[in-house]
Amino acid sequence: MTAKVGLDGHDRGVKVIARALREAGYEVIYLGLRQTPEMVVDAAVQEDAQVIGLSLHSGAHMTLFPAVVEELRKRNATDIMVFGGGIIPDEDILELKKLGVAEIFGPGTPLQEIVAWLRRRFPS
Repeated sequence: MTAKVGLDGHDRGVKVIARALREAGYEVIYLGLRQTPEMVVDAAVQEDAQVIGLSLHSGAHMTLFPAVVEELRKRNATDIMVFGGGIIPDEDILELKKLGVAEIFGPGTPLQEIVAWLRRRFPS
């Protein structure tokens, strides 16, 4: 499952990722723009998703990524892995990983690298 949380309206990257994952054989549900952490987790639980991919370019990554991880904890759905991408400083990436985000991919990351990372965790 992929989504844009918060008010960030830049959705081209997340759509490219969703398409690459579909082409690699994964079933992908793109929730769209302006989702709340609760909406994303609701959908992930209802759809029995294994992974939530978030894209953030708004600068709210230190609030929104942890909010999704916390919402998963509240729902006893910590088996759902969270990864993401966007414009995120390296020092924030380290902190997000400590908070439970599995991986962050920055701008320009080759799509094959993202697919390979996911394939190692969840074979298609």
